[in-house]
Amino acid sequence: AHRLLHQKFIVTEFKKMMMKLDLMAVVAILAPIAVAGFASPTVSTTATSTTVLSMMMDRRESLQQLVSGIVLVGGGLVASTDPALAEISEETPRVTTRMGGLLERYQDGGRGWTILAPSGWNRFDGEVGAYDSKWQDLVDPTDNIKVSSTPVKSTTTSITILGDVQALGESLAAKRDAKLVQASERQTDGIIFYQFEFAINDGTHQLLSLSVNKGRIWSLDANTREKRWSKREALYNNVVGSFMPKLS
Repeated sequence: AHRLLHQKFIVTEFKKMMMKLDLMAVVAILAPIAVAGFASPTVSTTATSTTVLSMMMDRRESLQQLVSGIVLVGGGLVASTDPALAEISEETPRVTTRMGGLLERYQDGGRGWTILAPSGWNRFDGEVGAYDSKWQDLVDPTDNIKVSSTPVKSTTTSITILGDVQALGESLAAKRDAKLVQASERQTDGIIFYQFEFAINDGTHQLLSLSVNKGRIWSLDANTREKRWSKREALYNNVVGSFMPKLS
């Protein structure tokens, strides 16, 4: 009996250790997402885009390797009894308002997702390793919205594998030298979304949404300058609330 209790203790402590390591690794990979979206006005556009593309390709490859490891270790963590990871039962409706024409529906039939995107913004298709789709304001390119995805193991079915939303948000904020304004979670159409709002010390503001569906982890980030946040807040919240990583 003593040996059995000792074995259970070792297994429990191992799982706790791996959860911390996995969370730290995910934070290290995801933390720079926002920063890559902004180019300094004094830096050459060509040089900046090349650097950003290289960085994002490295991050995408690292994330793919990392997520595979998370699922292998995390398979036994999905059934955690931690109240912070309790299943969300209440459904939050998907945002459908087009804000009087400011938003328009976009559907990616190939990858299988939909969104209400800003009307009249330039849209760019998949820059390998950086994003799947991007919308950029015609006047100020620092106002942009990006959708990206990375494959995960088929056994990973929820973003809750990354742990408590508040703890994850605080870790992300610390890594990017930002203030976590708020962190929340919701369930829409059966999919759990983690949503974060950051005030970054480089003078930018970001909404970040993370979710898992169809064997992929989905990231949606909406970025602007801090001084323009009040003008973009309602628009960006509706964009994030409309995103759905499946067709329906």
